[in-house]
Amino acid sequence: MSLTEQFRKHLASLGLPPDRALVAVSGGPDSVTLLDLLVRTKLEHRLELVVAHVDHGIHPESARVAEQVGRLAEAYGVAFESVRLDLGGDASETSARARRYASLEAMGLRTGAELIFTAHHADDQVETVLMRALEGSGPAGLAGIAGVQGRLVRPLLPFRRVDLLRHLRESGLSAWVDPSNQDSRHLRSWVRTELLPFVRRRLPRIDSHLDRVSVQARQDRAAWDAALAILPGLDLRRENDAISVAAPALAGYDSALRQAILQALARKLGHTLGPTRLGRVLQLLEGDRSGSRVPLGSSWCAELSCDRLRLYRHLEPATASSWMMSSPAGEGVWGRWHFHWEIGPAPDQQERSAGSAWFTLDPVTVRGWEAGEKLKPLGGQGRRLVVRCFQEERVPRSRRESWPVLIQGDDLMWIPGVCRSALRLPAPGTASLRVDAQYA
Repeated sequence: MSLTEQFRKHLASLGLPPDRALVAVSGGPDSVTLLDLLVRTKLEHRLELVVAHVDHGIHPESARVAEQVGRLAEAYGVAFESVRLDLGGDASETSARARRYASLEAMGLRTGAELIFTAHHADDQVETVLMRALEGSGPAGLAGIAGVQGRLVRPLLPFRRVDLLRHLRESGLSAWVDPSNQDSRHLRSWVRTELLPFVRRRLPRIDSHLDRVSVQARQDRAAWDAALAILPGLDLRRENDAISVAAPALAGYDSALRQAILQALARKLGHTLGPTRLGRVLQLLEGDRSGSRVPLGSSWCAELSCDRLRLYRHLEPATASSWMMSSPAGEGVWGRWHFHWEIGPAPDQQERSAGSAWFTLDPVTVRGWEAGEKLKPLGGQGRRLVVRCFQEERVPRSRRESWPVLIQGDDLMWIPGVCRSALRLPAPGTASLRVDAQYA
């Protein structure tokens, strides 16, 4: 069976929705092969592909490689997105990787892509497990690279490097070979070019042994994922880039179980809690001060809020400019919020904390809220501080920083999903502006 047919079957088994997807293409053999396979199987997966290239600005030829990737995307009839980072030749593997993934996430948000494909394959998996074992990793690290992790999809994991290179050669495709991949000063390159070849001479089955370690660790991981949903009182809740549990219930478990739960929660977000970071979360839990938070590295944080412990990725507060809904119907974005509006009849009554609201036909402005601002709550009395509304709806402090409000005239009319003002309510059945808000 050809690699294309094997890839087609494996991709179908992942059950991916037919959304827009970024394909991370460095210009190297693995990613060029991934793009070719995705194009060959487009009738089956029905994904709208966008080639995404991150030029680290490390190698002198990087600009030329970016141009080659752009021409390849054009030849395939696929949209192309590129960003240059100018990291310089002294950039470490770790910093380059972090910046690359951050850039891919940003491109995903900018293009509306729901998925991000990367070209990690079976040999990468073996190298990763061995590297993590050498670095003293626990079960989370030994599980290796996940096939699907949030928006990240790695459909080449079942396939070996030699098979990808054969497909590249037989398809008449060319690719750029990054010299740093053979530079033993980098840990992964040393493992690939020196350590693994040495070990294979003594233990020819080392690759399959490391595969077995990875499978066993993933099974342990899957068991904990299942346990989180059924542990008494934990009340697991998942958001886009966050996860939370009932803090009193977690605090009631014994120390070993509490630590295992925290590590499993972090893994579900694609993050790893080592001993130091785990200790920070345990201290936060024991402190029991609502609103307190601690950093967990790589933009991740833990927060105590309204009797819940929340692990989340910290996003900079939205800096989006205010804008107006100036047409009878349309769509707009503010930070990570998406708005849709249209003219329609007003309902008999509106809900105070819903994701939809109806307004009179006066102009509506979307902007960020300001400290000290108040509104007159629907169904309430007097005027209430915006921050108090957030507290009543148990919105974590970290989420409030990038929350929009809607304004008509000088009146604050709506905190989406939190509180609708009692002012300027359109009469039931009359023409009104319906606005739907969703956090992406």
